[in-house]
Amino acid sequence: MAEAYPVLHEPWLVGSKSPAQVTEDVCSTMERKPTAVWWIGLAVSLFFLGVGVVAVTYQIATGIGTWGLNNTVGWAFDITNFVFWIGIGHAGTLISAILFLFRQRWRTSVNRSAEAMTIFAVICAGIFPVIHMGRPWLAFWMFPYPNYRGPLWINFRSPLVWDAFAISTYFTISLVFWYLGLIPDLATVRDRTQSGWRRKLAGVLCLGWNSSYRTWQRYETVYMLLAGLATPLVVSVHTIVSWDFATAVIPGWHTTIFPPYFVAGAIFSGMAMVLTLMLVARKAMGLEDFITQRHVGAMCKIVLATSGIVALAYATEFFTAFYSGNPYEQFAFWNRAFGPMGWGYWIMVSCNIVIPQLLWSRRVRSSFVAVFVIAILVNVGMWFERFVIIVTSLHRDFLPSNWMSYTPTIIELATLAGSFGLFFTCFLLFCRFVPVIAIAEVKGILRHDQRHEAPRAHTLAGHAPAPATALRGSAEEVHP
Repeated sequence: MAEAYPVLHEPWLVGSKSPAQVTEDVCSTMERKPTAVWWIGLAVSLFFLGVGVVAVTYQIATGIGTWGLNNTVGWAFDITNFVFWIGIGHAGTLISAILFLFRQRWRTSVNRSAEAMTIFAVICAGIFPVIHMGRPWLAFWMFPYPNYRGPLWINFRSPLVWDAFAISTYFTISLVFWYLGLIPDLATVRDRTQSGWRRKLAGVLCLGWNSSYRTWQRYETVYMLLAGLATPLVVSVHTIVSWDFATAVIPGWHTTIFPPYFVAGAIFSGMAMVLTLMLVARKAMGLEDFITQRHVGAMCKIVLATSGIVALAYATEFFTAFYSGNPYEQFAFWNRAFGPMGWGYWIMVSCNIVIPQLLWSRRVRSSFVAVFVIAILVNVGMWFERFVIIVTSLHRDFLPSNWMSYTPTIIELATLAGSFGLFFTCFLLFCRFVPVIAIAEVKGILRHDQRHEAPRAHTLAGHAPAPATALRGSAEEVHP
């Protein structure tokens, strides 16, 4: 009888959990006292956040002369950081909206953290255009509101204005989408918590959720509509960011490949950051039963696919430059790879193209340590990609007399460290006070797991598998 059934995939959840067990396992991570690892992580994150606050305060009080910019390299470290953080946020929308529309079951264990990561990454990205203005107290000029300046208005051809609209739109949709997915879980927290203030807060935030059929039906309709609305943002937001460069006349920038190139790179770096955070949360929060080897393998395959797209974009850039016959374009790309800052280019290529090829091996994908290291190196490579595009295209101008190098100052390095401190502080607080796993969505795949796991268990034991109708008992308890 065992030979009559094919080998099935491993279930998405470990342990044949019931709906009640899912609720208990996820909510218990918020109810028990934080571990020492969590406190250490929060202390380190707050330290770097403090360093960044001091650096930004000093820069605002003194001026952007505290940066290493010059007449030739007018964009450098902070715009690199801005594009990097915007890219990090794209994986959240990919996992939440696009994979939801394609009914990918593996997203249910990681979408909540990915959505939160998107919000925190966009917050970090939004800091840099503001401080790059030089007069951040006038940042409100970029927003359309009734004013006393008459016909004087903002310059809509300014990339900073494009970034303001892109960031505000992306942040608003991502926040609403994240909060909507939280509502059923907040009702669960309300019903089981023993703390009075937490019960009242969860009761307000869950908007009177009562788990009725009508409530679920309307919720799922709205969730589907928001997913469809958020999906174009994956393409549009980083396309707008790429236009910051593509509309210029600088060699190495004005190319039509930038929009899809930036979008693929954003998904690439964002998925690597999701892997990094999920592997840490899996161990620190005791979520081994919910974030399994199969989840990690699925994300590794997306990283591998987007790495190939990015490699094709790198090759296309070089081919276009040398096929065009434009000496300025040819020099820009030759200088990018073999000039004084060529070391940054080869770090980028190594981390983004060469190292991810290790993920072809199932043994590497099965090693959480190896995947964690590869994910970190991918993010290092994607930061250097933005640095290479910006700095190496600027530091060698049309006139050799204008050529200048660039070195970041301690203020710029501290600001970058502060952005990471802000990001991880927000994420650690999120892990402590919000359900890290989408409880309601995970319960929705229990029936699928039970149908695939029970026949395997019976078959391996040498018994005939139970009929499908015998597996429906607990599955009917799942929400519609």
